[in-house]
Amino acid sequence: MERAEAYGFSAAISGAFLLSCLLFSALNREQRAPYMDEAFHVPQAQAYCEGLFQQWDPMITTLPGLYLMSVGVVKPAVWLFGWSGSVVCSTGMLRFINLLFSVGNFYLLYLLLCKIHHKNKTVSGFQRILSTLTLAMFPTLYFFTFLYYTDTGSVFFTLFAYLMCLYGNHKTSALLGFCGFMFRQTNIIWTIFCGGSVVAQKLSEAWKTELQKKKEERISAMKGSFSELIKVLQFLTEYIMSFTNLVTLIVLTWPYILLVIVFFAFVVINGGIVVGDRSNHEACFHIPQLFYFFSFTLFFSFPHLMTPNKIGNFLRSVRKHLIQYSILIAISLFLVWKFTYVHKYLIGDNRHYTFYVWRKVFQRHDLVKYIFVPAYIFAGWSLADSLKSKSIFWNLIYFVCVFAGTVPQKLLEFRYFILPFLIYRLNIPVPPLSRLLLELTLYIVVNAITFHLFLNKTFQWPNSEEIQRFMW
Repeated sequence: MERAEAYGFSAAISGAFLLSCLLFSALNREQRAPYMDEAFHVPQAQAYCEGLFQQWDPMITTLPGLYLMSVGVVKPAVWLFGWSGSVVCSTGMLRFINLLFSVGNFYLLYLLLCKIHHKNKTVSGFQRILSTLTLAMFPTLYFFTFLYYTDTGSVFFTLFAYLMCLYGNHKTSALLGFCGFMFRQTNIIWTIFCGGSVVAQKLSEAWKTELQKKKEERISAMKGSFSELIKVLQFLTEYIMSFTNLVTLIVLTWPYILLVIVFFAFVVINGGIVVGDRSNHEACFHIPQLFYFFSFTLFFSFPHLMTPNKIGNFLRSVRKHLIQYSILIAISLFLVWKFTYVHKYLIGDNRHYTFYVWRKVFQRHDLVKYIFVPAYIFAGWSLADSLKSKSIFWNLIYFVCVFAGTVPQKLLEFRYFILPFLIYRLNIPVPPLSRLLLELTLYIVVNAITFHLFLNKTFQWPNSEEIQRFMW
């Protein structure tokens, strides 16, 4: 890191932390008591603070990583400063732990951008810093920095695991992946992604060698022809069927394989992936979740995914492959028809934005969900096109993990999209300053509206005296 870039980064992270502290103070003044899921998380963490590790709220569905980490952070304050347990394990102090995680996320995002794009010498230090600041302000993640939820810590350990994977420290990466798993069980998918990216790199090298043998000029990209895709699949089958190649891949990825074995052992012993209350967290084949993720990504990345050039390329692609797109639309319409699920929380809790998205948009008419199919296809195409700089094998593992992380979820919940979005955004080419500034402006506006609604637009339910607030 050059001196000017180091100063710029220090200013950015300090400024972001100062702003977060001011917002943190404002939120805690207005909402001192635990809110929403904090009503489960905060008492559980306080029980752990008192050493009651056998006590468990059956309504909690995630593993105790957040509470164990909280005890590890706040307990030393008791010994060092003589503070009482009621102070260090208060709602405000527990929330502050996520603020500390957010600083770690800022630094990890910067290191990941530097590592992923280190070969691109045209990227300036200011672009890297602005990209980091933008991603750190990503609205869905940023909002939950100020509440005692699992998201911020979950993202921290997953990004840390990904960084270690990129540096080749796979045992450390798997260990950090286990920490992420302890925060949220579905993070095992992104540990598999880390191992899969190692495999993808090995496959890309072998594929390049294969093409050079055949005197072909370059590796096929995601937008290659159908015949090229068949060649890639044939190569993939032949490569994996080789015992030597298989042993090589196992030796490279054994820490991740070991963690996956631990995960399956947990599922067998626990009788499922969810701990505690399973009645509202049943897995299903909810294909439209993939479409919702594409739409979510299109909205928060529209400066990169909706450029005139991309729109033009998409329309030319449609004209060129009209039959294939027609078939794709027909299949998508069928999937929307047969596999759209509506969770009772989606239509029963008017504190979440998804409630209003569903009621104001999708429930206007039965045909609305079908009308959006062309937009879903464009969003998916644009996302894949933005990742064409990555190898076809990397894209394959990424989209498989996105599928695995979204489709089994019955509830439409924007928080489920945070990690796949960040992985996508980190791996696209670093955008020019104009697009970064537009993206940052969008995030600032959305965050400002979000906090304004949460802090100032409160309401009450008819049968309750508690103050209710709007949130993601």
